[in-house]
Amino acid sequence: MIRKISIKFLIGFFLIFSLSFVVLHQTVKEFIQTSNQNLVSSELDGLKSNSNVYIRQAFLINHFTSNELYFGEIAQEIASDLNHTTDSSVGVYTVEGKLLYASDESRFPAQMQSDLQQAVSGNTAYSITTGNGKTTVLFSYPVVIDGSKVGILRFYRDFSSLYEQTNQVLQVTLYIALAIFAAAFLFSYILSRHITIPLTKLTRASTEVKNGNLDIRLHFRRKDEIGHLAENFNDMIGQISNQIHIIEKDRDHLKELHQQEKRFFDNITHELKTPLTSILGYAELIRLNGEKDRAFFDKGMNHIIEESRRLHTMVLKLLEVSRNSNMQHELEPVDAGTILQDVCETMTIRARRYKKAIQYEIGEELICLAHSDRIRQLFINLIDNAIKYSLPLSTVSVQAQREDENIRFVFSNPSDPIETEHLSRLFQPFYPAHPNSPEEGSVGLGLSIVKAIVEECEGSIFITNEHNHTVVTVELAALDIVESEKK
Repeated sequence: MIRKISIKFLIGFFLIFSLSFVVLHQTVKEFIQTSNQNLVSSELDGLKSNSNVYIRQAFLINHFTSNELYFGEIAQEIASDLNHTTDSSVGVYTVEGKLLYASDESRFPAQMQSDLQQAVSGNTAYSITTGNGKTTVLFSYPVVIDGSKVGILRFYRDFSSLYEQTNQVLQVTLYIALAIFAAAFLFSYILSRHITIPLTKLTRASTEVKNGNLDIRLHFRRKDEIGHLAENFNDMIGQISNQIHIIEKDRDHLKELHQQEKRFFDNITHELKTPLTSILGYAELIRLNGEKDRAFFDKGMNHIIEESRRLHTMVLKLLEVSRNSNMQHELEPVDAGTILQDVCETMTIRARRYKKAIQYEIGEELICLAHSDRIRQLFINLIDNAIKYSLPLSTVSVQAQREDENIRFVFSNPSDPIETEHLSRLFQPFYPAHPNSPEEGSVGLGLSIVKAIVEECEGSIFITNEHNHTVVTVELAALDIVESEKK
């Protein structure tokens, strides 16, 4: 089913013009053919009349008892004289259609054709033959003397020039008609486009508006009804766009307030959990060992005091972040390798609680632009996740090396398989690494905070899971020692 107006216009005009052209062509062709036949018939009638006069004169001069026999005797004379006077090839036949003499036998086929058959039956007839660029006529009629048929005269006449001229007239007429119809069709096509193109643009614009694009506008340099319609359309879209802009602005403001409140709650709960876990681990070990290991006792108490102070500072900063979610942390040169080694040693205690181990290999001069507390939080979260979600009795591998202009941190642990559809969503808030068996106490914020810290440092992070190993890779821009001293 055709739905476009432009196509309907084109098909309608094409059908009308095509039908008109075919009708005109057939009419002119029929007229020319009828005219040619009338001219041929008229000329053949004159040929018959003149030849009859000649035959009668011949028979009046000589009287024979048998006119048919005399006709056969003078056949050559008749053919020669008529050939000269009529400028046609002449064949003389008996009443049965047998050739007696012909001025040019090649013009008269041996087989009996329709015109000769009609003459044998006593009728006058002719047949037209067209081919090889020529049009010829074979004309036959019975010769009657004193009421008796004495023979048959047959003429071969070339009408090629007549048909060639009429064909030329037909072609010229058709070319003129074709040019007129082409001009009319072109004008109709331009007129239809003048109407349908604006309608097509208006349809596309309305579709864009339906799909949510309110930036679309129509520009027609026209003062007619279509031009006024385009102006009204633009004004309508402008009004709708303004109203939607006001609604979106109010919505975004409310959403921003909600997100600020939510981020404050999420950050403070998760950030408080990590240092408390470390403090709790040392406290439990101190309670078990007491003062038996004085060196460990002093180290544990110092760590508890240090983490408590960091926790106090962290709470103050989280409160500040919740008040201003757009606050940017000031970056400074940080020895990420030293921080990572300290975190690995500290998290070893937590790994033992899970009957797991941490194996680390950390290179030297791993200086980058970051915030010391935030980069520490990054390492704690990643190692903590590796411990929690690794297989029982497994070893967490931590590697940090400088590669050209970057520092690469790789955290690897044996784990259950994670489907690809989950990997792409692990950095979303509240999305756990293993949905079927979430870690007790985990709310799924660790990796989202990790991603935010990496983005603050203008680095990159990605996670893979192959051959029952989960690997998290973090890349940060390396800072040379000279550059770090200048900063």
